[in-house]
Amino acid sequence: MSRNEHLVKMANDIADYFASEPDRVAATSGIAAHMRRFWEPRMRRRIAAHLDSGGEGLSELARAGVRELASMESAVAS
Repeated sequence: MSRNEHLVKMANDIADYFASEPDRVAATSGIAAHMRRFWEPRMRRRIAAHLDSGGEGLSELARAGVRELASMESAVAS
């Protein structure tokens, strides 16, 4: 399993956990916050780059969470 495949699986697992949240905005924020809190910066950059290159294998909810994560990361970098 490649690094990206492993990160995709982890992102999808996190999204599956938050899928029961009826508020999609809260679920998306929860995914992004979890990744920001527990993933190393290198992992966060890699999953964001994977999404930028098409996001193969990411569920829709995981994609939304990674998008929010990427915007949080760019806001901090600015």
